[in-house]
Amino acid sequence: MYHRWFVCALAFFLSIALVACNTVSTQQLPAKVANTTETTNTNLQQLPKKTTTRVVALSSLSADIIAQLDQTKIVGITGSKIFKDDSRFKDIPRVSEGQNAPNLEKIVALKPDLVIGAEGFSTIPIQKIQQLGIPTLLTQVNNWESLEKLTKTLAELIDADPQPLLNRYQSFLPNKPDESLTTLVLVSRQPILAPNKNSWAGDLLTKFQVKNLAAELQGKSPVGGYITLSAEKIIEANPDAIILVNPPQGNSQTELLDDLKKESFWKQLQATQNNRVYVFDYYGLVNPGSINAIEKACQKLQQDLLGLKGT
Repeated sequence: MYHRWFVCALAFFLSIALVACNTVSTQQLPAKVANTTETTNTNLQQLPKKTTTRVVALSSLSADIIAQLDQTKIVGITGSKIFKDDSRFKDIPRVSEGQNAPNLEKIVALKPDLVIGAEGFSTIPIQKIQQLGIPTLLTQVNNWESLEKLTKTLAELIDADPQPLLNRYQSFLPNKPDESLTTLVLVSRQPILAPNKNSWAGDLLTKFQVKNLAAELQGKSPVGGYITLSAEKIIEANPDAIILVNPPQGNSQTELLDDLKKESFWKQLQATQNNRVYVFDYYGLVNPGSINAIEKACQKLQQDLLGLKGT
């Protein structure tokens, strides 16, 4: 049992590490957008100023944003399971599968004029692609503002209008959120990890004015933006509600709940005594994943937490 949870937790750490920062950094960006980003590689090549027309996206979020802006510009994507049943990408070549590194030969064969990757997981292949003279962009998203900034950057690169998509983002958020229940988000069992305010999940909770009891906590953790909690800390916090996150490996909700019910602290909490335990998908709450995943996470936050005030 412990070995299985250790493997799941390790894979989970690797996954959420992809969303550990809040900037958009650039390498070899076309000159017309080089000044719109926070950091720029000073060793830029002389690049054409024409609009980007052939994009390979090594992250699911970037692929989805590009497709939402102008689907004709996508020529290659990562093999993320989040696109498994998405008809928009049915005929788009996959250049990677799962946690495997992208196939550089496949990427080069697609003749892209921009390759987008996620900081951390895609850094090494992006550096190799950059050496081939292909423009690249590394992205890091862990708050709402960086999502909007990334959308604007990608829109400018492919000469598209970002405003409809930015307007859609705003529609996900409550107009005047009420203060909600005190909450803890638990993303793994061994160790018990919870997002603080410096993560995508933590920032999303802030947008909904959810009282994240781990928001201000700091400590040693394998992943930035997350802290480890002891059973004693959880009992001390005693949240009104608990959000559990299904890991990307696909454990069932029943299995996840059954494992946590074995913990000595579980029955001592207000949340469990009042049946206020909610299971969220990994994509949308922990890793943005895609626009639809974000929308579903926002809808569920509205329904499960904001809708409970005063009950």
